Amino acid sequence: MAVFDDEPGAPPARKIAHEIGQDLYRVSVEELGERIALLREEIARLEREVASKSAQRNAADLLFKR
Repeated sequence: MAVFDDEPGAPPARKIAHEIGQDLYRVSVEELGERIALLREEIARLEREVASKSAQRNAADLLFKR
């Protein structure tokens, strides 16, 4: 019997994935909550990247406008 997930014979870890527009009829309330959390984390990651790229762009604009 495997004690850790990375041991041979351990069942694969359940990976949550969501496809935009996917039929949600058979998805449980618990899984819907997990998907919402996953999507919120992804939105936050994307917003951080937008902020980072905007800051880089603004710095470049200031540098080259001199």
